[in-house]
Amino acid sequence: MENTENSHPDSENVTFESRLDLGALSESIQKIKKELETVIVGQHKMIDQLLVAILSNGHVLIEGVPGVAKTITAKILSKTLSIGFSRIQFTPDLMPSDILGTSVYDLKKSEFEFKKGPVFSNLILIDEINRAPAKTQAALFEVMEERQITMDGTTYTLETPFIVLATQNPIEQEGTYRLPEAQLDRFLFKINIDYPVLDEEIIILQREHSLQNHGKLDTIASIISASEINSYQALVKQVLLDANLIEYIAKIVVNTRENAFLYLGASPRASIAILNAAKGFAAIRGRDFVTPEDIKEAAIPVLQHRVIVTPEREMEGLTSVEIIKQILENIEIPR
Repeated sequence: MENTENSHPDSENVTFESRLDLGALSESIQKIKKELETVIVGQHKMIDQLLVAILSNGHVLIEGVPGVAKTITAKILSKTLSIGFSRIQFTPDLMPSDILGTSVYDLKKSEFEFKKGPVFSNLILIDEINRAPAKTQAALFEVMEERQITMDGTTYTLETPFIVLATQNPIEQEGTYRLPEAQLDRFLFKINIDYPVLDEEIIILQREHSLQNHGKLDTIASIISASEINSYQALVKQVLLDANLIEYIAKIVVNTRENAFLYLGASPRASIAILNAAKGFAAIRGRDFVTPEDIKEAAIPVLQHRVIVTPEREMEGLTSVEIIKQILENIEIPR
């Protein structure tokens, strides 16, 4: 009788099974992508980053010139998720109470009653976030970081999931203001949307022509619920990450603080953001473990808005993205 106890563990017949069951998650991700791609032409990297942000429970800042489908992308994404959705248009005269809510005196009860603002929802689209005054920007700090609001001494905890998708026009545009570093740091990702190429522009026009009297969002199906999103977020946190990859993330972030081309480096919050986002990228690709490629893919959208280029290098036309790419090239990839 063959002694199976002494069989070589590295035999070719050995198969490795995924430690986590990512089947339902992967199926949901593919369905959401299919729905988004019925309207959004190209922008595959942006779609992946939005989905990773949701799985990582992080907020997203989307930047691009007017008319490149920033707002419509957020709307379509919200329709694929069976959760609460709220849109807030930021303007120079917007007050904190306009987004958080306000206390109204109830004559019948002879007491003040708190009327919740539009921020009390699951997916919040903030349009043109860099057009609002500093007081309104500051009102978002506690909401985005703590997922709670304190009004008149009472703390209101927001329902999960709670994700902010904010759009902004480039700061060179008329009537825009640069967001403070403290608020930029609250966003997991900053996604830049460029103009479509010629072939994509033609497809956009063809689809618009074929719509006739139908709306872009009319046929978008709802794919996953709030409870499913919460369970997927918990699942993603369990994705494996080797100790040498944790060290790799730390080296990348520390290098931003020591880089001569950067005036301001990334904080430990950025390290945690890369870790969580890398797990998200692994999960949407059906893996229960993180690879160096996942970390490199997460690094640019996580870091580009958290670092500041020195004035001298900025005058030379060097961008934060180019510097981050240099850092990634110079740090040895763990094997």
